[in-house]
This record gives sequence, structure tokens and C-alpha cells, in this order.
Amino acid sequence: MTNLLFRRCAVSAAIALASVFVGAPAYGFEIFGLKIFGKDEPDPAQDVIGEPQNYSVTVNISGDDSNLRKAIEGASGLVKDEDKPASGAAGLLAKARGDYKRLLSTLYGEGRYGGVISIKVDGREAADLPPDADLPDPVSVVIDVDPGPLFHFGKADVVNPAPEPQNRNDAVKSPLDEGYAPGEIARSGTIIKAEALTIEAWRQQGHAKAKAIDRRVIAAHESDFVDATVGADPGPKTYYGEVSVSGAERMDPTYVAYMTNLPRGQEFDPDDLARANKRLSKLEVFRALRIEEGAELEPGGSLPISVIVQERLPRRFGIGANYSTIDGAGFETYWMHRNLFGKAERLRFDAKVAGLGPTIDPEELTYRAGVTFTKPGVFTPDTDFIASLIGEREVLDAYTRNAVTAQAGFTHMFTNELQGRAFATVSRSRFDDDVYGERDFMTIGMLGGVTYDSRDNPADATRGIYLDGAVEPFYEAEYGNFAARFVGEARGYLGFGEDRPFVLAGRVKLGSIAGADIAELPPDLLFFSGGGGSVRGYAYRTIGVPVAGTDEVVGGRSLIEASAEVRARVTDSIGVVAFVDAGYVGEESFPDFDEDLKVGVGAGLRYYTGLGPIRLDLAAPLDPGPNDPDVAFYVGIGQAF
Repeated sequence: MTNLLFRRCAVSAAIALASVFVGAPAYGFEIFGLKIFGKDEPDPAQDVIGEPQNYSVTVNISGDDSNLRKAIEGASGLVKDEDKPASGAAGLLAKARGDYKRLLSTLYGEGRYGGVISIKVDGREAADLPPDADLPDPVSVVIDVDPGPLFHFGKADVVNPAPEPQNRNDAVKSPLDEGYAPGEIARSGTIIKAEALTIEAWRQQGHAKAKAIDRRVIAAHESDFVDATVGADPGPKTYYGEVSVSGAERMDPTYVAYMTNLPRGQEFDPDDLARANKRLSKLEVFRALRIEEGAELEPGGSLPISVIVQERLPRRFGIGANYSTIDGAGFETYWMHRNLFGKAERLRFDAKVAGLGPTIDPEELTYRAGVTFTKPGVFTPDTDFIASLIGEREVLDAYTRNAVTAQAGFTHMFTNELQGRAFATVSRSRFDDDVYGERDFMTIGMLGGVTYDSRDNPADATRGIYLDGAVEPFYEAEYGNFAARFVGEARGYLGFGEDRPFVLAGRVKLGSIAGADIAELPPDLLFFSGGGGSVRGYAYRTIGVPVAGTDEVVGGRSLIEASAEVRARVTDSIGVVAFVDAGYVGEESFPDFDEDLKVGVGAGLRYYTGLGPIRLDLAAPLDPGPNDPDVAFYVGIGQAF
């Protein structure tokens, strides 16, 4: 029997962990990312032409460690591919020989440096069998692993660590925080991570060519300790040199370089490169892009930067749809040119129709058509100019609105998470409802706001927060009123478990209008609640201020909304959700709770796709009004919030 054995060793070198292969092929062996000896090993997963070879696998692990068993079985190619036959005996044996290395790396990753691995095929050690061995079909494969003792760090030294950063944004986790400390389990990944953090700490302080030096690992098997040393050579301080652009066809290369915002002579910071990549991606004109640091520094520590891009076609269109049993079906489409003049200028036309199903009368449907122009990179690479003109007819239970709205202004990215906006708005509208009859409004105002978004995935967040605040002062010319509208919203997400299959999600939204009475304000600026995006189970915008003696509601001057969801991912593609929504609309600028709090509860299914989850929700109102259903069904893309 030939086993993979580990014996006592204490060798000081770049890596000082010795191993003995008895009778195993002399292929290359690597650990901690370094090749210890030999040539490259062939890929055991490479297809070998041969008759299908079926097999069954049994894994025996000494000791009772479920986490180690999970790691071993997850690393084994034999276990992973057990359900499909190997390509002949040669293919099976190649896979088995590959498992020696994979399982060895797994043991090191778990801090086990004295393990014994045996892989027997038909009762014989796989390393001893020739590729043309005669094997029964199916054949029994037995993997025996004695993991050996658990090793801990005796010493965990860092040579030449970076000094404490002066800028808190340059802070990098300490290797100590990752378990690189005396007494901790000496996992191989911990040593690799400690070295990477040491290098990154220097790079964050302007040393782009920092590199690893002096890695030493000594395992003392008589005491089950590992003494490790990692270090870094920071190299010289570096500064941005010329930014060159290749692959641009319709885009202006000078503009692409400008949008990286990496000015010549500025101190190098890897965070700048990450932000430049995000900024260029946001232009939506590149199918692929990458930003590369120059291989060599130029005189004075100047670091050339290369931007390699591949452009998308400039024109695109899209269609979308949504449906609920209350509001019916809606369809929308758009056409966009995303590079009008060579600097990523976008011109987009949108059209929408909604309310189909409950009626097909054109007079009872909602329509929207608009055009939006976006010019990225005005004033600064992080500032965009946006102008839009929108015509809309909106038919709701509360009112019918016909309006034309123009808006122009700027958005600015302060950080990757923080964005601000400022717009001037003009709107001419006519409203018709059963309470006030037909009224005209003309509003001129400003809209300012900030958004903070640290969610990991806006379409399906599992962690992070979303905060948005907006203030909209305006003048209404028909009634001669000045007013101001305030809205704030907060969302939070907390995931649990490996890969966060369970998520608690919550949302709170507050709103207030000051300066004029309800009867003298445009209803679309007043607050309503209800519908798939607020309080599910109630008809869209039917939660408002009741009109005495009627079944009608009008918009209010204060708003409170809250939602809570428990999300569980059952399989890779299916999830379930339970939720409760609540909404309140008040007549006064500050809630006095004279009106009822409306609550809806329900459950839903999620089908996860690359574009986000397809959402199917069933909700019931606990206090339905005369226009609300007993149960409502919603379909959409993305989580409800």
C-alpha cells in the first residue's frame, strides 16, 4: 500500500514544509502558491478517450469532524463527479491522482500538516496503478484520510509592515484580525492572506510595486506548531503617469482617459483604479474594459496606466411588463442611443401604457411618453447633466391627470455609496376628480436630494443599507402658493448563514408637505399609499385622506410607510418570502393619526435569474376599503424593495 505521508520537518526556506510521496508520480507539487519541485501536473479533469468507467466512492475520515468531512468531500473530484462515469480506467486514475493534491491542499487549509491520504481503486493504491489497468465496471473507490493533529501558530511574524495610514480610507485589515497570531490555527490560507494584506497595506499608501519577500514556514511535528514569517518590499512611492486608451472606436480616447480621473502626478491609490473602473462601466458604452498598471515604473516613480476597452453597439431597445390583479397589466418600451457624439451622451425615448385588463377603453388607460438626454462628465468626471421632457396621462381611482413636465439638472457621485442630485422642474397639469372637479396647476420648483447605498445587490440585497432624502420647494402659480415637500426613506438588509440564504429586510418611508392646503396642491405631489411598491393588498394609491360622507379619498400632507420581509432561499433558483406592509396618510403636515393605519400581509415566491428574482406576491388587506380587493396578486422583477 502506498500512502501520502508527512513526517517531522523543520527546514528554513521560502517554504519549509516537507512531504514524502512513496511511489507516487513525480509531478509538480505546490503549496502556498509556490511550486516545491517537479514539472506541471496534467489536468486530471482533461478528457481521456475511453470506455465509460463507472465507480462508487466511499470516504473515511479519522475522527469526528463534520466540517473537515465537508471540506474533504467538497474538494474531491471523485466525489463531485461520482454520478457520471469517468472516461475509461485512465480517466478515473487521472482523477484519483488529482485528488491527492486537492485533498492535501484541503488539509493544509484546515491547519493539518501531518495527514495521511490513501486513495484505493479496486483495493489498490491509485498511485501504483498503470493508466491501462484492468478495472471492473463499476469499480469501488475508497478514500481514507487521517488528518493528523491540528497545528497552531507558534510564531506569526510580519517583516517590514506598512506604517499606520494617515488617511482612514487607506486602512487595511491587520493580519492579526484574520487569525495570523500565536495560538491560532495555522491554516495555509491564513498565511497567504497575511502576506496579501501586508502588500495591500503598502499599496494603499502609494507603493504600487510592493511585493512579497522572505516568506518562511517551519512546521515542527513533535510540538504541532508552525512558525511563519511573511514580509513585503514596498518599492518606491509611485504616482500616476500617462493614461493610454486602446480599443476605442466611436468613443473619444481623450474623453475616456479624462473619465478615469487619474491625473498625472497624483499619488497612486488602488481605490482610485476601482472607482475609475466603476465610473467607466456606468457609461454603459463598453462591453468589456480593464485598467492595467504599467509593468515598470518610469523615472520619478511615474506609473503608466493602460485602459483597454471593447465597445457595445451604440443603439439598443428594451421592453418590460408588469401585472397585478388590482391594477391590471402594464407594458413599457424604450429606445436609446448611448454614444451620440463620442463622449457617452445618451438619448433615450420611453413609452408606457398601463391599466390593461380591467378596461380596454383608451380613455381609462394610463399613458406615458418621454425623452431624456444625459451628458456624463460635465464639470467633473463624477458629475452628469440630465434633462427630460415627459408627457403623461394617469388614470387612478383618486383622480385623472394630464401633464407635461420638464426637468433639468445634475447628479454627482461623491463616493461609491453617496450620490447627490439637484434639478429645476416645471410642470403644467390638469386634474379631474370627484371631490374638487377639474383644476389646473402650474408648478415651478427645485428638487435636491442625496442617496447613500451600500447594498451588495440593488435587485436582491442580502446586506447593506439604502438611505434617500429629498426636499422639493416649489411655487404653484394658479393659486399663488409656496410649498415644500420632504421625503425620506431607509432600507436595511441582514443576511444569515453561509451565502446568506436567509435575509431580514425592512423599509421605512416618511413624508411631509408644508405651506398650502390640500385643495390648493397638485394631487400628484400629495401623498398616497397602496400598491405593489408600498402597501401590498391595497389598490394603487387608494390609501389617502377619506372625504366625509363619501367613499372617496384625497392625497394627504403626511406619510408613514413601513415594510418587513423574511426571505429564504430554498434552492439555487427558488425562494419564499413572508411580508407585512403598513401605510398611513394624514391630512396635516405632521401625522396626528386621526386616520387608520392600513396593514397588508402576504407571502410570495421568487425565481432567481441573472437579471434578478422574478417576484410573485399574494397579499391581503387587513382593513380593506370599498375599492380594495380581498386578495391581490403581483408579478414583477426584483425584490419589492
